Amino acid sequence: METFLIRALQLIMSLSLLVIIHEGGHFLFARLFKVRVEKFCLFFDPWFTLFKFKPKKSDTEYAVGWLPLGGYVKIAGMIDESMDTEQMKQPEQPWEFRSKPAWQRLLIMVGGVLFNFLLALFIYSMILFAWGDQYIKVQEAPLGMDFNETAKSVGFQDGDILLSADGVPFERYDSDMLSQIADAREVSVIRNGAKASVYIPEDLMQRLLADSIRFASYRFPYVIDSVMVNSPAAQAGIQPGDSIIALNGTPISFSDFKEAMAERKKNAETLLKDSIDPRLITLTYVRGGVTDTLNMRVDSAYLMGVTACLVTDRLLPMVKKEYTFFESFPAGVSLGVKTLKGYVGNMKYLFSKEGAKQLGGFGTIGSIFPATWDWHQFWYMTAFLSIILAFMNILPIPALDGGHVLFLFYEMIARRKPSDKFMEYAQMTGMILLFGLLIWANFNDILRFFF
Repeated sequence: METFLIRALQLIMSLSLLVIIHEGGHFLFARLFKVRVEKFCLFFDPWFTLFKFKPKKSDTEYAVGWLPLGGYVKIAGMIDESMDTEQMKQPEQPWEFRSKPAWQRLLIMVGGVLFNFLLALFIYSMILFAWGDQYIKVQEAPLGMDFNETAKSVGFQDGDILLSADGVPFERYDSDMLSQIADAREVSVIRNGAKASVYIPEDLMQRLLADSIRFASYRFPYVIDSVMVNSPAAQAGIQPGDSIIALNGTPISFSDFKEAMAERKKNAETLLKDSIDPRLITLTYVRGGVTDTLNMRVDSAYLMGVTACLVTDRLLPMVKKEYTFFESFPAGVSLGVKTLKGYVGNMKYLFSKEGAKQLGGFGTIGSIFPATWDWHQFWYMTAFLSIILAFMNILPIPALDGGHVLFLFYEMIARRKPSDKFMEYAQMTGMILLFGLLIWANFNDILRFFF
């Protein structure tokens, strides 16, 4: 329950900020061109609002709705979510949206998208300034990667060190690298000390979208963090800092060891029939640069009585880069543009069968936030969502900003406005489409939760 509340709070805080900034973009350009904004509402407020006030000498009412699906600004003289068609039947006023030149109306409509994108760039810049950038260089991961079943089915093997895709070297393991692999014809790896190739099928990404676990994860060495008093490990002489590199003569990672001991426990009776003590193991370890071997007998739960070091930057080679205040801005812009390109590139998979199944609603969005409060991750995910919100809103779909922009371009080219009746129907069609997508996305969340 605590995890749910932490994620829900992060989601609400993030969406509230993004909605305020987005609608603030429309609001700022509207006021810049002397267009009256009748209402600025955080969240939607059908039937009633949680809070509202209207400052003296102001034309704008500020409100907080009860339905956290977005927000809106009601701009005078415009057909929008409010579907206020009565206002459009009245004579045109100089302070209305419809009375302004097309280029001003265009800037008002792209203001929200522009502000969301600029917000993302600013957040990315401040993240780099405050925390810097650090990552594991995938080519230098000493034990390589563990792969899921789909990856293994196309030729990857646990322990492979990823080098390049179609000759382009990998740098870090992220969504860009996964897209790079899925779009490649050949991936080069180091396997058992020698270079090998994995040939990628065209449908790899569709197959990966159907997986419930990630494509790959780093193989961590088994480094002892602490040893329990009077435990089998303590009696055998294991010490904190020891790095276990082999079990019964077979090289291992931390995950290998856990799997091997679980398998040994499962097959205990069979081993006993063969006169093999299943609890007796031989460990090869490194201490202070010296490799040695010892025999030990684990307890009845097949545990040694140790805790493993799980601090990533102590186990794998990390690349760390710090940024000054002024250096952070070009780096933040580069990261934001890269994120946008990656997201747009992956949109093509949305129209596949598996891609449609992956479409998620608020449950999916909430799940991307960490289960414990982490400001670095909170701001990183907020910037990412701001990129998504900017891109989705500029799509040429009626009821979205991009739909209004599309009709404005038509007006500027054809030199005549679409009729009010057409705009009403377009707005209604777009809202029906968007609500359909919203229902489908959240229905997917429900299916994933129960099944």
